[in-house]
Amino acid sequence: MKKITPILITLCALFLLNSCATDRDDEIRPLSELEIENFIYSGMQLYYLYKPQIPELANDFFDTQTELNGFLDGFESPESLFYDGLVADVDRFSFITDDYRELENSFAGISKTSGIDYGLALDPGDPNFAFAFVRYVLPNTSASESGVLRGMLFNSVNGERLTTTANANGTYSLSARSRELLALDSFTLETGTFDANDVFQPSGTRFDLVQEEYTENPVFIAKTLDIDGSKIGYLMYNAYRRNFDQELNAAFAQFQADGIEDLVLDLRYNGGGSVETAIDLTSMITGRFEGQIVTQQQWNPEIQAAFDAEEPESLIDRFDSTISNGNAINSLNLNRLYVIGTGSTASASELTIIGLDPYIDVQTIGTTTVGKFQASITLYDSDNFRKNDESLNLNHRYAIQPLVYTYSNKNGVVGPPSGIIPDFELSEDLSNLGTLGDPDEPLLSLALNQILGKGLVSSKKSHGTVFEVIGERENQKQDYQRMYIEELPDSFE
Repeated sequence: MKKITPILITLCALFLLNSCATDRDDEIRPLSELEIENFIYSGMQLYYLYKPQIPELANDFFDTQTELNGFLDGFESPESLFYDGLVADVDRFSFITDDYRELENSFAGISKTSGIDYGLALDPGDPNFAFAFVRYVLPNTSASESGVLRGMLFNSVNGERLTTTANANGTYSLSARSRELLALDSFTLETGTFDANDVFQPSGTRFDLVQEEYTENPVFIAKTLDIDGSKIGYLMYNAYRRNFDQELNAAFAQFQADGIEDLVLDLRYNGGGSVETAIDLTSMITGRFEGQIVTQQQWNPEIQAAFDAEEPESLIDRFDSTISNGNAINSLNLNRLYVIGTGSTASASELTIIGLDPYIDVQTIGTTTVGKFQASITLYDSDNFRKNDESLNLNHRYAIQPLVYTYSNKNGVVGPPSGIIPDFELSEDLSNLGTLGDPDEPLLSLALNQILGKGLVSSKKSHGTVFEVIGERENQKQDYQRMYIEELPDSFE
């Protein structure tokens, strides 16, 4: 990113209170929680998007370090300080981790999995229970080798029913015990179906599955469909992961070679990820607007003022011509795009839609998206909040992931917090999920109909019983529905 300005250096000098260390290794040495909490406070005071809403983060709120330490001591843990003392009520997405290695793995798509990506829904007969439905199966995993398929249902693990917890707002979430069951290193699932009375009936088919570390390629399906003489690209993209930019770019090279005329971008299960990758994707789709504005950032007032005064260009993300390794972007030069989205579509996925909208015709298919239009950054306990700094504190592995900016597109449009409403509405039907990438799969079929002019009116129906979805595999991960920038502005030196 761009070089930091003298004004921002001054801001940093005013705000930074965190401690230092000389180098890092794999040994964690004892320390007081106060040391961690000072780091958390310093990072939030400098960068937090909603700093004006937290009085204690004001630059003059504490007169001395002793007063600040007294405030920090009032919280029983770093987590309590973060969530109960420093995160604004409007903020659903900032979080803290006590082991940044797990967070880094999550950003890279590395996790333990049996290979099942599942959604969770309430049992229609009793909301105290839940069931899971298989959304897709990852290749070369225990689930794929065992024959698990999209659309299969299960409501127990090792014979123990999945249960729910009632929330204060009247919603339900999966119980802690059921989350433990789904996190076991090995387990047995028995599939089933709902009968005409919406009672789950076991099928007798069991799968013995093992969870192993796995690196998930987010470019799940990339294929060219030949429909009525029209070549239409279909890309199912499940996360914006910087370490898979080359695979994403290669998919667009194949679309180029195939001579596709339209593209269906399937983001139905994509909760977001890297802002930089999202900007690259918009450039792959268009290719005709290099250097023009995709998004305009809005940080907290102090950071924003520093950028506005000295480096306003740092606030702008523009269409580009290369991916992270310097390779040229393979662009399609499309003037329209069809995007499949659902209630699992968030952050960088929504940025793609909002950012492209002023330039090309973007049509959305499915259901309303999440409505998450802020970016975050990983802050480490070092003098400049970066991991690769020699001052990194080796006494712990805490990191924070606060929201640091929101954004608008070229026309100043900010995405609605209630989500992007589809142009052509259709919910996934658990009794007829279809095969992903098949032209007859309901959501893809609806998109193809719009491309081919076979059905230009909105379809607001689904078929069969409508189940209340309460979660998914992804919301067990630290980076669930998070959009993030890879690095802080360069640099504080």
